[in-house]
Amino acid sequence: MSYPHEKKLAKDYKASHSVDFTVLTQETILMKLINFHQNSMEILHPPNTGYVLFNLCCYLLLFNGINTSAYTVPDRYFINCGSSGSTTVYGRNFVGDVNPDSFTLSASHSKEDQSSDSASSPLYQTARIFRQKSSYDLDLVQNGIYVVRFHFYAFTSPDNLATARFDVSTSKFSLLSNFSVQNSSTSKSPVIKEFLIRIDVGKFQIYFTPSGSSSFAFVNAIEAFLAPDNFIQDSPSPSYITPAGSKGVYNGLLSNALQVVHRINVGGLTVTPDNDTLGRNWIPDDDYLVLRNAAMNTPFRSAPPNYQSGFATRFDAPDPVYNTAKELNIAPSQEGVTLPKTNFNVSWRFNVNGNAKFLVRVHFCDVISRAGSDTLKFNLYIYSNFSQKIDPQDSTTATMTAVPFYNDFVVDSDDSGFMNVSIGPRKDSSNQTAFLNGVEIMQLVNVPGPISNGSGSGNKHLPVIIGSVAGGVVLIIIAVVLSWFSLKLRKGKPVDALDWQLMDLNAGSSYSKSTDRNTNGSPLPDLNLGLKMPFGEILYATKNFDEKLIVGEGGFGKVYRGTLRDGTKVAVKRSEPGRTQGLPEFQTEIMVLSKIRHRHLVSLIGYCYERSEMVLVFEFMEKGTLRDHLYTPKEESGKSTSVSGLSWNRRLQLCIDAAKGLHYLHTGLGGSIIHRDVKSTNILLDEHYVAKVADFGISRLGPLDQSHVSTEVKGSFGYLDPEYFRCLQLTQKSDVYSFGVVLLEVLCARPAIDNLLPRQQVNLADWGMSCLMEGELHKIIDPLLVGKINSNSLSRYGETVEKCLKDCGVDRPNMADVLWDLEYALQLQHTAVPEQSHEGSNTDVSYNLPLPVIRRLPSHSIATSEDEIGSDANIERSSTNPSEVFSQLRMEDAR
Repeated sequence: MSYPHEKKLAKDYKASHSVDFTVLTQETILMKLINFHQNSMEILHPPNTGYVLFNLCCYLLLFNGINTSAYTVPDRYFINCGSSGSTTVYGRNFVGDVNPDSFTLSASHSKEDQSSDSASSPLYQTARIFRQKSSYDLDLVQNGIYVVRFHFYAFTSPDNLATARFDVSTSKFSLLSNFSVQNSSTSKSPVIKEFLIRIDVGKFQIYFTPSGSSSFAFVNAIEAFLAPDNFIQDSPSPSYITPAGSKGVYNGLLSNALQVVHRINVGGLTVTPDNDTLGRNWIPDDDYLVLRNAAMNTPFRSAPPNYQSGFATRFDAPDPVYNTAKELNIAPSQEGVTLPKTNFNVSWRFNVNGNAKFLVRVHFCDVISRAGSDTLKFNLYIYSNFSQKIDPQDSTTATMTAVPFYNDFVVDSDDSGFMNVSIGPRKDSSNQTAFLNGVEIMQLVNVPGPISNGSGSGNKHLPVIIGSVAGGVVLIIIAVVLSWFSLKLRKGKPVDALDWQLMDLNAGSSYSKSTDRNTNGSPLPDLNLGLKMPFGEILYATKNFDEKLIVGEGGFGKVYRGTLRDGTKVAVKRSEPGRTQGLPEFQTEIMVLSKIRHRHLVSLIGYCYERSEMVLVFEFMEKGTLRDHLYTPKEESGKSTSVSGLSWNRRLQLCIDAAKGLHYLHTGLGGSIIHRDVKSTNILLDEHYVAKVADFGISRLGPLDQSHVSTEVKGSFGYLDPEYFRCLQLTQKSDVYSFGVVLLEVLCARPAIDNLLPRQQVNLADWGMSCLMEGELHKIIDPLLVGKINSNSLSRYGETVEKCLKDCGVDRPNMADVLWDLEYALQLQHTAVPEQSHEGSNTDVSYNLPLPVIRRLPSHSIATSEDEIGSDANIERSSTNPSEVFSQLRMEDAR
């Protein structure tokens, strides 16, 4: 069928008007066309015909090269919580949730009106308060990606909204856990949490759950609307990047919810929701630049970007983002001619959760090149080991400039708490510069949410619930019977024969550990009944998880200082939804630590798995981590700074302690345990400066009949064994490599990775090996140690480091060798004995050294049987004189 009149209508208007159709809605375009051809009005009757013309005209405009979008922001759902009236904010009509007609509000609720801050946005003058678990039930009529935003503002109220602590979740995802406005904002300003969620047609429930009986939840406004088609795509799959630089593809992106962490307008000003196509906030990039002088803002481009079909649209980012950029700051010469630029990059550093997955979207629009100019190509870097060529013309298949496009990457963060994004020139580019327009960083959230409480449509699921309960009862009966038979068979069996198949030690993926939690009520097996603790005891010890008692935070969750009823000081690790460690790591830590006891391994006191809470309770290590005593991390001071007051003797003794713990893991049980995450933050110090190895969440039990275990790569960037990373074969020598990096940290008082240093010094292991090979180890030691280390002791220590960091695992010593060398380095520091030859595992020359009589010291470890803890459990710290430094070694292991 042809439409000659409609086609002529569109073409005539296009030929006679220079209008940027990309900024207009379909309705506006249609009205302009109608006004242009008044004599065409008769074809708009009946209304159905007008609808056909409306869609046809838009199609013809697209067909003739005018790029407009059929998408307009829907009018649902924009909710003004706690209000009976509607208010218009940044062009959106927010309807009150008192007596709503388009959604359902369940459970008890109350309204709070603000009276003291009338100058704030109308959205933030009312709030909905929940004293018990409640939900908003939204009816969705179209599948797709939905933008879901929550607005929180603690205005003046008798309830003191700032003290509220609560969870926000959906039927599939836990979005916010133990959330508090106080922890999310440093000033009295609104807090907006935004998520992108793939939702199917039907009822979409948003739950608000107070964290405790004395707490409550609140929300000021909610937005939930359908995003444009292909707003987030998982086909083709985005590139998958690890901190070590490896690249693959990430499948199943849309099975996760995405929480917006950063949305940055690079080179531009703040973009408020009033000026954004989807009501977003974009903030300037200046505070994230590592070196501000390395980049400069480009002049604002006043003309609209050249949007092209099939590439970025103004819904991906608004015009102010694509019309501004930062480029390399190339200084002009005295004559005003641009100087040849030296090879440097511009870097931005963003704070992110450690060991998590993020969707990183980088926006580009070439607003610095002129049409017909030489091709501009440059590199994009994520962290320091991954780079990708960016070619604007190749990316957009367009010869014109200022064509917006973006690249998506799924990125694993390391444990530093930061993510670096950089741009830099390429040698094959005639224009030696680079630019960036915008960055979005969104964390992948894949933690199951709660089961529906029956509100709304819950009754239709009653048979399923009854069936599930009945099935669970049957399973419990079977489990009891099996447990009875198992106990009969295991009577008298030692602890170290426990069945390690209770859990999957391989669970999780590369770098980012599994976050799956058993929140649906499935019982966790009683991995060790003697260690199980009631949740009430945990609440007592931590004063209901008082924020003032937080002493740290990691991939599992927050760590609290606590005191049990008997006065025992403990460290309490509480799992949090959305973190990178979950049930597999929880089980692993229990299984490993319930089987071992050693003076130089942090002891597990108990665990709890109730109310969907996963909690581990450890002995409290008063002096914190080894890293705390070596240097101030760059995230706290802007650069890594040596702060250590530890003498060389003390540092050596701490290394010896940690080596003993690792040596016991490798040899003290019937099967070898490989720690897999040895680093300075996993070595803790007690009040007497006794070092102990901690965090066994990703440990592996190595088979006795194999030299290695094939497994996915896990660990911390900067400490990873390169052979393990290449071949996916984990051995005890992988721990030795990581420990070698720790030895360098102790000597140099700097982190394993420091992106602020010159390129050759960024990686401590590479830099240290280079200095060792050149005989310049003395140049990289901590300035606080200069002149305080015996040269023979430093030489022995350096040889130990060099052997630990060998590229091939077979060339590295075992932990017994490392322990021997460290003890010997300590003896050399104490005495004037000349250094003697010691070749590790290749010779037995060490047996010729004049060693003191071997004896054992009494253990302060928890009293257990010799069968339970292994024959090396009673190893003690040498607290006598230097001549006894070898007294703790099992000589049959010494090399």
